[in-house]
Amino acid sequence: QVQLVESGGGLVQAGGSLRLSCAASGSIVNINTVRWYRQTPGKQRELVATITSGGSTNYADSVKGRFTISRDNAKNTVYLEMSSLKPEETAVYYCNADILGRGSWLFRSYWGQGTQVTVSS
Repeated sequence: QVQLVESGGGLVQAGGSLRLSCAASGSIVNINTVRWYRQTPGKQRELVATITSGGSTNYADSVKGRFTISRDNAKNTVYLEMSSLKPEETAVYYCNADILGRGSWLFRSYWGQGTQVTVSS
């Protein structure tokens, strides 16, 4: 069984910084693309950042220059470093990853449970 667990969320003042982690565990052969999303009640889930197996990254325009996605393949962990946070970025942040499990022929998309980030004004 494969699972993703996000951590690092919490309460931070506007302008502050936070580092989120997404750790994969279980019978894992390989992890390809990993993505961070965020969702606020009443709004669509938004793609925040993406990192490929080769390390290429993409960001939503609204977070470019402030957020950094990275990965540590040896630890099966992906990070999202967030700085200069704004109150409107309060949301539940989710990790999504394409993972090949042991004994499987195909990659499958997995989701974590989410971690709450609250930015106060």
